[in-house]
Amino acid sequence: MERETEESAPQMGHPGDREQRRAGCYFLPSVESLLVCRIDPYGFERHQDFESYQEMMNEYVSVLNRRSMRWSKLLQGKTQVEKNLTVKRFVRKGVPNEHRARIWMAASGAQECLDSHPGYYHSLLNMEHDAKLKETIQLDLHRTFPDNVFFRTKADPGLQKTLYNVLLAYGHHNRAVGYCQGMNFIAGYIVIITKDEEKSFWLMDALLGRILPDYYSPSMLGLKTDQEVLGELVKSKAPAVGQLMAQYPGIWTLVVSRWFICLFIDVLPIETVLRIWDCLFYEGSKVLFRVALTLVIRHQPEILRCRSLPDVCECFKQIARGEFTLDCHTFMQKIFTLPGTLSMATIDRLRDKCQQKIQDDEPGPR
Repeated sequence: MERETEESAPQMGHPGDREQRRAGCYFLPSVESLLVCRIDPYGFERHQDFESYQEMMNEYVSVLNRRSMRWSKLLQGKTQVEKNLTVKRFVRKGVPNEHRARIWMAASGAQECLDSHPGYYHSLLNMEHDAKLKETIQLDLHRTFPDNVFFRTKADPGLQKTLYNVLLAYGHHNRAVGYCQGMNFIAGYIVIITKDEEKSFWLMDALLGRILPDYYSPSMLGLKTDQEVLGELVKSKAPAVGQLMAQYPGIWTLVVSRWFICLFIDVLPIETVLRIWDCLFYEGSKVLFRVALTLVIRHQPEILRCRSLPDVCECFKQIARGEFTLDCHTFMQKIFTLPGTLSMATIDRLRDKCQQKIQDDEPGPR
């Protein structure tokens, strides 16, 4: 396979937008044209739940319009976005799509990294590539969002080669991680939002390198640790559920590993996931625990009716579905109230405890 850079990626947008294309900036078709085809504004086909999605969006649009005006006023005349209580409150109430890439970049530190490393992303694309890395990424491209019209091989505009470039560059940038399954979906969502390869790369670096360290390393120690941390939090926030889950060793890996490794992609509705990510980039990984705890606490009665391991596994699939998670605005309000107080100090303490236990339980020399 020849090296595929942003110059060889399918050209997106309208004729005449060449300068934006050269910068790796792309444009997607209008919302109106997509909705006619039962496709959401992000390119996902919604043949099964289009009516419920459209009904939710019809109600949500007033919130979006209100937030958009307030964000535009907040950002007017500003070249940089400061982190303060006002911006934090705005982020929790949702970042409009037109400002999302800018806020994610500023809040995560990705913009600072991009500015301080000019040309670095393109240098990664221009280097000689590891054949195994290229092959592994290529195999996963066709499995990435097959229900999204922009990620199909013959899509015009298309995002598949853009995604390939971002993953390839990141694999060379972070050789300790390289590439593993799950990263394609995360990079895919980021590409949909930023429509810019270089920004997507630096947001991947912020997520995988700083916000979620060791989630995607070969040992996945960070991921394993946070699954167990959730179990500890459930014991204190929903004791009856914690007692039930304690009957099944290793249960948290079975029921929530996908929640964490894919950051709720294909678990929760896309609007809800993006609202979670707004807070994730701004506030860090604590948000993931708030989301998971909210799902568990809200659905305690259903979980407590489970009588077997298969029942529990099926229940955890079902609790992520339905009107509660589809209504992203109400759901996001709940994640900051339903779990109660949750400090970073508590999470760090539990991480130390759970990580030590995982390492002690692992076979091999100490």
